[in-house]
Amino acid sequence: MGELIKVGMADLKVAKAPDTLTTLGLGSCIGLTLYDPVKKVGGLVHYMLPDSTKLKNNTNIAKFGDTGIRELLKQILAIGANQRRLVSKIAGGACMFETSGLSSIGNVGARNAEQAKLVLKQLGIPLVAEDTGLNYGRTVELDCNTGDFLIKSVGKSSKVI
Repeated sequence: MGELIKVGMADLKVAKAPDTLTTLGLGSCIGLTLYDPVKKVGGLVHYMLPDSTKLKNNTNIAKFGDTGIRELLKQILAIGANQRRLVSKIAGGACMFETSGLSSIGNVGARNAEQAKLVLKQLGIPLVAEDTGLNYGRTVELDCNTGDFLIKSVGKSSKVI
């Protein structure tokens, strides 16, 4: 049993087997993993918003999907992953607040999930599983030994994607 490494909100970390990466309370945020099944190294970013280009002087790259996913890639390659072997899984992106249809802050969760798919496509990394949307929070764990992505939600059965 390895170490349980906590990833905060607007944060990212990388780890090697037998360690596990976890992040708590994904609402509209996305928890995105990158994993190399041969080297058994993984990374997890917990980002809050899809796009950093709307903000000047962004000092927290992990807060945004566009910059956070690229930084996670950089860090996982630095600990020995091979980009051609990487696979990704995402969770979160819930619609946590009722909004009136056309609000631009509207469904941040859905936009966060879209951003993950867009950036992964640009990077050529396949998205192999996702558990997104709906209206409840999720806590997730990436097991760097197996690549399993465990999703826990209050009042629901845990599942592995």
